[in-house]
Amino acid sequence: MQQWLTFMQAHPILFGILAVLIVLFFALERLRSGKTISPQLLGAFVSREKALVIDLRDTRDFNAGHISGSRNIPMLKLPEHLEELRALNVPVVMVCELGQTASAAVQQVGNSNLYRLEGGINNWRASGLPLVKT
Repeated sequence: MQQWLTFMQAHPILFGILAVLIVLFFALERLRSGKTISPQLLGAFVSREKALVIDLRDTRDFNAGHISGSRNIPMLKLPEHLEELRALNVPVVMVCELGQTASAAVQQVGNSNLYRLEGGINNWRASGLPLVKT
């Protein structure tokens, strides 16, 4: 630890550059993974913007409980639907179990009108919001 402090004191410019690069890295990763929307705001957002909710979980998990009105496109089948999703003129909210898969899906689709559910279905459940079973 002492060596780290000595380095920071001896090379403040290098340390400043490192700090800026770290901040830029996380900022760019956040932009690439799409805008987030909280579970509490999703219903109003879908109603107001006519947004489409895409559930990326496998069909078994989707059938066990999903957000009302959502459409199931398992992540493994997403490449088959890329052009269709890119052509949509409404916002699209990607949903997965924890939010990480949705982040990857947003990057794959690459449309500016994409969102991901913050914390995924787990956060939805933790917020006490209902799921529909098929």
